[in-house]
Amino acid sequence: MQDLGRYYVRYINQTYRRSGTLWEGRYKSTLVGEEGYFLTVSRYIELNPVRAKMVRNPKNYPWSSYGRNALGTDNNLLTEHPCYRALGRSKPQRRKAYQNLFTDRISTFSLEEIRTNTNKGWVLGNKRFKSEIEKMTNRRVEPKPRGGDRKSQAYKAEMNKKQGKS
Repeated sequence: MQDLGRYYVRYINQTYRRSGTLWEGRYKSTLVGEEGYFLTVSRYIELNPVRAKMVRNPKNYPWSSYGRNALGTDNNLLTEHPCYRALGRSKPQRRKAYQNLFTDRISTFSLEEIRTNTNKGWVLGNKRFKSEIEKMTNRRVEPKPRGGDRKSQAYKAEMNKKQGKS
């Protein structure tokens, strides 16, 4: 992605006789597992222009996949994801189901989870998925739990248990 970004910036700068960067900050991404997370992240992405007050509705943002997924607009650049195909047996059923995903707001917890995991490079998914990825990559996929109140009886009991003391 970094190389692609460099070539693109050079192309834009030469074409439009400008200089400097096009984007601020580093490229960020996260590995997303299973249907519930995938569809939530899809909604998150499709609603970014709405949250940024660029458009009132995701259908009005021309660079979004919402038009293809919810309205059936032709777009040869997109391929239906298996999670999207699972929304219905026919194209009209899938489009209607996808539209219905947007009737409810994304919870504050989900918004923060997506943002935090993306910004920090953690995996987004259930425990089984995270465990599989951790084994495959031999690296942590989520932060270590923070310490507790070291003076509490519960914390002392947990530490004794971990150290094999009774």
